[in-house]
Amino acid sequence: MTDVVFPVLDRTTPETEGVLATWFVADGETVAADQLLGEVQVDKVDAEVTAPVAGTVHLLVSEDDAVVQGAPIARIE
Repeated sequence: MTDVVFPVLDRTTPETEGVLATWFVADGETVAADQLLGEVQVDKVDAEVTAPVAGTVHLLVSEDDAVVQGAPIARIE
């Protein structure tokens, strides 16, 4: 299993929370490596999250959930 983590967008305060804005995949969906999975936001900065590996994705957080930067947001097996 490989964790997909919320990217650290604010390096000055990495404990800052962001929001999982949008998932572009569904829980249990098969994804390819580098496939776009979702979009996150921290202090009006948006970033895309891609799959580090191919496999079946298991979402750990829902859209609009607050998440600490660096925390797992999905797992791929």
